Amino acid sequence: MAVDFTTEQDVTDFRDIPTTTLADVLGRARVMDIGLRPLWAGMPRVAGPAFTVQCPPGDNLMLHAAIYRAEPGSVIVVESGDLDYALAGGNVCAVAQRRGVAAFVADGLIRDLGEVRELGFPVFARGVIPIPGSKEQLGTHGAPVRCGGVLVAPGDIVVADEEGVVAVPAADRAKVLAAARAKLAKEAAETLDDWEAAHRARIERGLAELGFTG
Repeated sequence: MAVDFTTEQDVTDFRDIPTTTLADVLGRARVMDIGLRPLWAGMPRVAGPAFTVQCPPGDNLMLHAAIYRAEPGSVIVVESGDLDYALAGGNVCAVAQRRGVAAFVADGLIRDLGEVRELGFPVFARGVIPIPGSKEQLGTHGAPVRCGGVLVAPGDIVVADEEGVVAVPAADRAKVLAAARAKLAKEAAETLDDWEAAHRARIERGLAELGFTG
């Protein structure tokens, strides 16, 4: 099921926003846990609408099917909860890339990391294992999934970089984007001296309020 609640301009705009800024705007609940990480160094920031996939533990059929169903620009977000078998390998990532998929964000493992790195295909996952999963069970496409502890709905804007992975609710994307831009503009206008003065004042005030006299 292809779900598109966004435009190419939305995606381009979110690609310019660091996940640290989005985390400040959205809070902890929309940030995936630290186990979801880029699997090769120098991975670019990616952003796109979520194509959601649920795979039963040990089985990767639904992810393999998703690469033929996700719209170009989508981030395929996978719930599996499986740390014994790989969800995908080099050929699956190569075909996904060729068909325009922006990235995989998988609560699980992949294999053929060297091939994936050489392709330059962005994968955020829990790690690697050489054992492939089976293709014998149905899961879901286009239903809400839990990935990295975050409930992700189809069409949510997923932004991922070296700092982590954030899922922006589709209905809030304009508000979140505006708040993130305002925060970045404020930070750009502030010198380090300004930041240090405000930071020190805030820290000293907090210490004083807690009775610290050192």
